[in-house]
Amino acid sequence: MQVEGGKVRAWSACLFLLSSTLTFSITEVGGSHQSIPPSVVKLWASAFGGEMKSISAKYSGSQLLQKKYKEFDRAVRVEEIDGLRLVKRLAQNMEEMFHKKAQAMKRLVVAAEEAHLQHEEDPDLQYEYFNAVLINEVDEEGNHVELGGEFILQPNDHFNNLSVNLSLSVVQVPTNMYNKDSAIVNGVYWSEALNKVFVDNFERDPSLIWQYFGSAKGFFRQYPGIKWKPDEHGVIAFDCRNRKWYIQAATSPKNVVILVDVSGSMKGLRLTIARQTVSSILDTLGDDDFFNIIAYNEELHYVEPCLNGTLVQADVANKDHFREHLDKLFAQGIGMLDIALSEAFNLLSEFNETGRGSECSQAIMLVTDGAVDTYDAIFAKYNWPERKVRIFPYLIGRESAFADNLKWMACANKGYFTQISTLADVQENVMEYLHVLSRPKVIDREHDTVWTEAYIDSTLDDGQGPVLMTTVAMPVFSTKNETRNHGILLGVVGTDVPVSELLKTIPKYKLGIHGYAFAITNNGYILTHPDLRPLYGAGKKRRKPNYSSVDLSEVEWEDKDDTLRNSMVNRKKGTFSMEVKRSIDKGRRVLVLHNDYYYTDIQGTPFSLGVALSRGHGKFFFTGNVTVEEGLHDLEHPDVALADEWTYCDTDEHPEHRYLTQIDAIKLYLGGHEPQLQCDKELIQEVLFDAVVTAPLEAYWTSLVLNKSENSDKGVEIAYLGTRTGLSRINLFVVPDKLTSQDFLTAEDKEGVFNADHFPLWYKRAAEQVPGTFVYSLPFNTAVGIQMKLDFFQRKFWTASRQCAALDGKCSISCDDENINCYLIDNNGFVLVAEDYTLTGNFFGEAEGAVMSKLLQMGSFKRVTLYDYQALCWVYSESSDSGHTLLDPYFAFLSAVKWLLTELVIFLVEFNLYSWWQSDLTAKAQRMGRTMQVPCDTEYPAFVSERTIKENTGNVDCDGCIKSFVIQQIPSSNLFMVVVDNKCDCSMFEPITMDPVEIMYIESLKCERLKMQKDRRRPDTCHPFHPEENSMECGGAHTLTSSFSATLLCLLLALFPR
Repeated sequence: MQVEGGKVRAWSACLFLLSSTLTFSITEVGGSHQSIPPSVVKLWASAFGGEMKSISAKYSGSQLLQKKYKEFDRAVRVEEIDGLRLVKRLAQNMEEMFHKKAQAMKRLVVAAEEAHLQHEEDPDLQYEYFNAVLINEVDEEGNHVELGGEFILQPNDHFNNLSVNLSLSVVQVPTNMYNKDSAIVNGVYWSEALNKVFVDNFERDPSLIWQYFGSAKGFFRQYPGIKWKPDEHGVIAFDCRNRKWYIQAATSPKNVVILVDVSGSMKGLRLTIARQTVSSILDTLGDDDFFNIIAYNEELHYVEPCLNGTLVQADVANKDHFREHLDKLFAQGIGMLDIALSEAFNLLSEFNETGRGSECSQAIMLVTDGAVDTYDAIFAKYNWPERKVRIFPYLIGRESAFADNLKWMACANKGYFTQISTLADVQENVMEYLHVLSRPKVIDREHDTVWTEAYIDSTLDDGQGPVLMTTVAMPVFSTKNETRNHGILLGVVGTDVPVSELLKTIPKYKLGIHGYAFAITNNGYILTHPDLRPLYGAGKKRRKPNYSSVDLSEVEWEDKDDTLRNSMVNRKKGTFSMEVKRSIDKGRRVLVLHNDYYYTDIQGTPFSLGVALSRGHGKFFFTGNVTVEEGLHDLEHPDVALADEWTYCDTDEHPEHRYLTQIDAIKLYLGGHEPQLQCDKELIQEVLFDAVVTAPLEAYWTSLVLNKSENSDKGVEIAYLGTRTGLSRINLFVVPDKLTSQDFLTAEDKEGVFNADHFPLWYKRAAEQVPGTFVYSLPFNTAVGIQMKLDFFQRKFWTASRQCAALDGKCSISCDDENINCYLIDNNGFVLVAEDYTLTGNFFGEAEGAVMSKLLQMGSFKRVTLYDYQALCWVYSESSDSGHTLLDPYFAFLSAVKWLLTELVIFLVEFNLYSWWQSDLTAKAQRMGRTMQVPCDTEYPAFVSERTIKENTGNVDCDGCIKSFVIQQIPSSNLFMVVVDNKCDCSMFEPITMDPVEIMYIESLKCERLKMQKDRRRPDTCHPFHPEENSMECGGAHTLTSSFSATLLCLLLALFPR
């Protein structure tokens, strides 16, 4: 009997609701009474509730549906969901999908390395290739420009109708590089061999999207071929080598200390170049890396004083935080490099002893305009003979007087030396260190497969906004014997995997109404989760600054001890339970649920998968048996629709299936005509059952339409239902053009339809309502339900509120009285009906703060505090940073030109005229203040009625004037009638709002939050150094000559064991 009752409860809870849409009417009020008899209010509530229940039941067909389900009792089997078994099965599905992508990359690696092995470098090679920017461009005479030949492009639905070429790839070269440079041309020539593999991969796995090869020389080969368009300034800033997938695949995790010279000689342009150099280094650090920045003159200055003596993870938030502090650096005094180097070595050593950090490669980045010594005593003390810490000096400025010493440091410590003369030189020179760090991996021939955290690709905008992706990438090495100990990295191959592909492997019907699946990275960052909100702004097309590093603890914030998060990060298998507060309806409402979590790792990736199931009906699902003939017959009715984003059959696997609707695909599958079509047999069986059981509603609704007298007042517009299998039926009682809400139950109504990761809002709310009752709300709603005009709904309310039980027909009180305010609110406190129509849809506490306060005090409503750790808050920025202005490519170029001109006038440019030249670039930015949105944490309330309290009365003392009120539940609904005596001025009570409030952290707590490092799992592989590595390839400079003693020492060090 318990199973039977649970079954009926599950059906009724998710199948009966009522919805309303926004059409307003204003009612005049009048009369005067001061007392509020609870019996009268109860009469009004009963009258209104009875009529609305009658209308709702009649037009929704809920009783008919209940009857039909009971008739199928014997055909239904109710089963409890085995969460652990379910999550393991989902993980296995994802493993198979990820493995296919990785195998495609391995084929590209083999082809690339073989093509390079067979290629002989030719400095005079001339080769015409398809440049991504220049293809199909013509000159004034109509001839194709150089590198811009005719390239056939056709729209392709798999690539969201972008025009692509499925036979060829294109090559993009960064704007700051020469298209026909010998190294570029040679690389493009031998990598043409990848075209055949690109095509073959796509034929083997038609779900693949972009495939590409990012060359260490800077060019980027992309398949399928597509035309690239410069930005509004005519520039394409993309450089594949500073993308996370490239850096992650090319190097091992690293601990980095950046030393910045801020002595007096670094004034002016040199300090600007130094800031940009440090910023570019930060760009090359990822979530598996750790860093700190120390400025030095005669003293040490940690750029962030709070982080003195430690390293922090190189996530987006931390890197941005340090960038803000870079602009506060100023140059003065004398540079004491020996103190800075000692501090850096000690810092790395002590941090390693903590067991945190990367525990792999280590490096010191030195950004300076010179060094008066080689400081070999310091290196001998801290770094020799093992040389575990590499030194990468960046000489700032055109002078080479100190280049010898700096290059010696690099060569003696397995690093690399570069000189940066202008802002335009920064990025290319910073990249050199990556090639050095990649050497051990190359010599080891370790083709580690790496997966990135989630990021947004704007190229494949699917109409819903930019697409969330992860990338699988593998390094490509030179296999020529003569260059083996050089460890030459040729580049990185990769392919993008839309997160939506992961969601397709998840059977939403098995997870229940409130259930969901989610995945995180080895750092605890979310790969996919229904509460991840990466976008904001109009149309949700702007990226949040830290969207790719949202931690699981920021959405599952009820887990205060990070038990769930840490177990998943450490790739454990298990279960966890906790009570959660789930906000819905864009944070306006809250559901208090008890979730059971099941988790496991996804083999072959750094990801872990979790499944959350809500206790109660969320832990059960039912299946019913009907014949295929019956099911198909009822599934093909015109009023039936299936969830667009659910995968009943995989129509993306083979191109010939991509034009099929899900219903057409089901028909082909059941007919046995398409053996290659992969479908979810269990889901199809359930949806056929739902189609048969709900089919009688079509005839029922049609009879109501034909019998016009049944809908004489034209208040009801739509009847509809939804089932757990994503099946929905819709019936219109008015012509489409007459609908009050044109978006309701359409793709534009994102919260009102079945999506890949959630059930509709109205379905969720219905599931938590008492069985047999209806949910009324604005503006969405139901499961079996109806949509009616709001003015019709309001008229019914005002009519009911004029009734009374007096024998003489004279009512003692009426909502028309001027001293009485009547409201109809829902179980979350939102106003559906009020005499002031502008209050419709608002929170009741905004209109009646005093009464809402009393209701909270009495327990009729309770406040639930929610937190948003992905919020954005508005701040006013009084001035833009001059450093940021100079970092723009155009300002950088202009600054460099002015610097050169100034040098012609005066030798000491940095100390004098440069500041004057720079001022016009920054003055405008400094004068302009603006508001901007920045990441922040907020706290906000939601309100829920207490189900056990059906009615209540209360009084509020407003400075001696007593304000009375009565609240009465509307039977068989989620609504309450509130009647308030308005004769008192209660303005001393503040309105109660639902506005979020920023959580302000005190300085000491801010520091602790910066220092705090959550559990993370290091990547499985590490390649810090290799004994065969040729460390004498350590950079160069203009007219560089080494002293005899320095050269001799370098040669001796090369003989030391590594």
